[in-house]
Amino acid sequence: MNLPSNALVAVVDGEKLALFRNSGSATDIQLTAVDAPPLEDRVVGSAGRNSSDANPDNDTQAEDGFAMSVAQALNGWALKNKFDKLVVIAAPKTMGELRKHWHKEVEGAIVGELTKTLTGHSTDEIIKSIQAA
Repeated sequence: MNLPSNALVAVVDGEKLALFRNSGSATDIQLTAVDAPPLEDRVVGSAGRNSSDANPDNDTQAEDGFAMSVAQALNGWALKNKFDKLVVIAAPKTMGELRKHWHKEVEGAIVGELTKTLTGHSTDEIIKSIQAA
């Protein structure tokens, strides 16, 4: 996948968010770390989820709540024109939760999604994954 210059890259899982900007070109990706916006503390994510046999613990609810907070923060940035293009790299479950909460401005800015857990990986590994997608 080509990554447009100045595009925002969000790398997310159920507990961590890392943001980067492509300070290079579409074909010569150079990721520069960006400070993440403050995230609202949420204990639960989408309504209707309860701990049960299918959802055995509260960790899942906390992860969903984190994903919802990330979506809300990025929604706010999109509405303030802090990015035009967005690539989202997220763990599979987190990606599903993020998609439920995107504002139409974020949906319109997304130029790529990569369903993969890359939080905690080096920028070189993230770049390789984007290029391979």
